Amino acid sequence: MVTAVAVPVAGAELPLLERHAAFVAGLECNSQAKRLRLNGAARLLARHPDLGRWMGRPTVDRVAEARRLYAWPFLSWCFAVGALRPDVELLAAKSKGAHYATWARMHPDQVDRVAKTASAMGWVDEWVYRVSTTALATVCMTRQTSVDRITVEDLAAVRADIDAAVAVLPRCRATLRGLVHSLHTVCYQLGVVDVPPEHGNARHTPLEQRMAPVPQPVIRDAFVRYLRIVATTLRPKSVESRASSLTLFGVWLAQHHPSLTALSQLRRHHLEEFLAYDAVRACQGKVASSGRTISVSHHARAVRELRAFFDDITIWGWADRPSTLVLHRGDVPRLPMPLPRALPPDVDRAFMNAVHHLQDTAARAGIVLLRGTGLRLGELLDLELDCLWELPRHGTWLKVPLGKLNTERVVPLDADTLTALDAWMAVRGKQRALTHPRHGRPVDFLFVIAGSRIGHSRIRRGIADAIEAAGLTGPSGQPLHVTPHQLRHTYATSLVNAGMSLQALMALLGHVSPQMTLRYAALANGTVRGAYDAAMTKLHQRRPLPIIVAGRSVVPDRVAWLNSEMIKTRVAHGYCSRHLAAEACPYANICENCDNYQTGTEFLPQLQDQLADAQALHDDAVDRGWDSEVARHARLISSLQRHIDRLRRDTPLTADA
Repeated sequence: MVTAVAVPVAGAELPLLERHAAFVAGLECNSQAKRLRLNGAARLLARHPDLGRWMGRPTVDRVAEARRLYAWPFLSWCFAVGALRPDVELLAAKSKGAHYATWARMHPDQVDRVAKTASAMGWVDEWVYRVSTTALATVCMTRQTSVDRITVEDLAAVRADIDAAVAVLPRCRATLRGLVHSLHTVCYQLGVVDVPPEHGNARHTPLEQRMAPVPQPVIRDAFVRYLRIVATTLRPKSVESRASSLTLFGVWLAQHHPSLTALSQLRRHHLEEFLAYDAVRACQGKVASSGRTISVSHHARAVRELRAFFDDITIWGWADRPSTLVLHRGDVPRLPMPLPRALPPDVDRAFMNAVHHLQDTAARAGIVLLRGTGLRLGELLDLELDCLWELPRHGTWLKVPLGKLNTERVVPLDADTLTALDAWMAVRGKQRALTHPRHGRPVDFLFVIAGSRIGHSRIRRGIADAIEAAGLTGPSGQPLHVTPHQLRHTYATSLVNAGMSLQALMALLGHVSPQMTLRYAALANGTVRGAYDAAMTKLHQRRPLPIIVAGRSVVPDRVAWLNSEMIKTRVAHGYCSRHLAAEACPYANICENCDNYQTGTEFLPQLQDQLADAQALHDDAVDRGWDSEVARHARLISSLQRHIDRLRRDTPLTADA
């Protein structure tokens, strides 16, 4: 921490050298050092009485002359007291020196305030020192302000000056930009500015710049006009995807049909050529050097977006639309329907065991939440502090914010997931609310570190570290590649295997259509497995059916019938020969269960005998495990008992009774 030095009160009306001499007299240094400072100031002013004019010279010349005359201490004092307004390039060209330390000594309260806030966010001491001195001094001296009066415009102007500083090495320029970005974070936490700093990877590319690669001006203007319209209803990522497809088509069109300058000149054969090209073209971007061709899904997306473009401008009645239909529904290729890539149970156990030992608390809590709730990665990072709901007699639930499908839902939490979430809350600390990118209102996000939201890479890096720690490798011997979305598939697959209904799973995953959830039914369908096991059991237990022989009956006698594997159905004057493999007969005992069935007291003995037989057959079916027969005999017993009870009520008691 810097030490405060007493500065004598000197009126601004005094000459500059006298004011500087009063400051030097109060420094804690020997007389030789003080004499060097005074002489350097005198030499600089003797050569350049108008310092304002001297500040207009090239940066390289100013730095060299200040060093030769030993005038840097004097210039640093002038900057600190506001006698001169330095430019960012001059300060950055001499990255370390008295020009920062002098300002810090003269403003200890501001330095301490920034340093305490930066330390509370967990930054290392070296970075805290540089933010509270180098960054703060640069902004305050160049913008002639103080920490309480810094604005977003001041910070943006300093960043722009850093980018324009040609006399500064690129490495020093990047470091200074990082320091100013951190100072912006501190100012936001202090409440000095109301807008948090943007993430360093944020890019805001105007539509005109995005469509600049399209060389045909008329077609390019049509693309820009279309994107502006759909941007009012589509999400930014969807607009970016559609812009990429339109750019791809426009560039291809300029290369292969340079004579076409308007959309109205397009015909079907032009699109056929493009479809043939796009289906086998090489990948672009980071994997361009691999030589791989694009996937079917990438090709299908481009076709869908182009078809949507041509359909929209046709419906809207644009004058420059193609005169004929150029893309059809059949042009969109049928996509493969792979099963969800869930982790095998043994890999899942080893991976999660390694996750629980990760040193990164944020990554550990995030991965456990992904695995324990089935969240998408974007939904995880958008969680808010009030995401936990306590429902009486139903435990703790997690409120999932609006995500990919623009829907909200709640997901129950188990004990392990709740423990990981509590562990993260204990170390998160107090953070100021950040602006939500969706609606622009301040929101207390759950995963915030040092005043900034964590990114996708932190979770992916945590997954990679856990895979390496668990020693999980793929077929090639390299570490197993696991994506955050695979944890969602693993969560859903484990629930399906445990018997959860697809309706309940659909609610937990936030799907808006049953088709999205039906993919998990193909993984482990309990109904299909049960039907398969039952069929295999019947096949293994099947015995040959009796063969009809001329002159002989296929119906066995009573003893053989009772001991056989035939379905037990008593019929008038004989027995049924239906085989077990055919299941229960739908016509058996149909009369006794019919609403039109009527009987009288004269049939009471026969009904009682039939009831006794039905009870015996019911018990026999229970012993054999014939569930359908048990249910059929139970229905017959209930019906016979109802008829017998009615007949007994209708029969008058005799004197002997």
